[in-house]
Amino acid sequence: MLYLAVRRCRRVYLEAYTSVLTVGKEALEEFYGKELILADRETVEQEADSILRDADVCDVAFLVVGDPFGATTHSDLVLRAVKLGIPYQVIHNASIMNAVGCCGLQLYNFGETVSIVFWTDTWKPESFFDKIKKNRQNGTHTLCLLDIKVKEQSLENLMKGRKIYEPPRYMSVNQAAQQLLDIIRNRRLQGEEPEITEDTICVGLARVGAPDQKIASGTLYQMSTVELGGPLHSMIVTGTMHPLELEMLKLFSVDTSNFENNEHGLALT
Repeated sequence: MLYLAVRRCRRVYLEAYTSVLTVGKEALEEFYGKELILADRETVEQEADSILRDADVCDVAFLVVGDPFGATTHSDLVLRAVKLGIPYQVIHNASIMNAVGCCGLQLYNFGETVSIVFWTDTWKPESFFDKIKKNRQNGTHTLCLLDIKVKEQSLENLMKGRKIYEPPRYMSVNQAAQQLLDIIRNRRLQGEEPEITEDTICVGLARVGAPDQKIASGTLYQMSTVELGGPLHSMIVTGTMHPLELEMLKLFSVDTSNFENNEHGLALT
């Protein structure tokens, strides 16, 4: 269905900043027999009208890695099309939001998804930690989406209006875990015993759905040292686990003794 839809389009855009295309743009162009126009953040957020240009008289495709509605930016395109009287069709796809089930944790046991952002020397938000804490208190798992920096400008270049961009950066499971560990230490210094500790069972995932997909389960501390290779990475902080979930996570364990010590976290219902 997608193949035929793309083939009949006059213009085909490939969204190129909320995720990473594992097969490469050239492979897709060969498959569809169409030139793909890369749509970066600037194009999608500031030049959306150019994407919709003439879409009322010819077909235009907007390809997304994952599901089209995994980012609110894509909902904005739909709203713009409706206001212009342009009909649209959505062809859904799998995304990390449901593909995380590959690690064995049951999707209906997940709470609110959070985004973990890159810290800087002067900006170290902790709001994502409090959301994870709330999920843990409710017994639910937390899917953590890790930060992506593509076509970003330094503050100096931004202020001077220079179109000079920083090299792409993709947060790793190691970095995300280390930031959580830093927050735990900060909270303890403030007299709080956090809901999440160094021994909380977590899951690191890399390149889910690709041939070189990797999954590792273990403590939060172990996630700060495990090596999962190139992007994209995601991380799960577990809540209360069903015995079947625990057995599945053991398949990917860094150290099976971690799970034996975690028996008290089981849900037996």
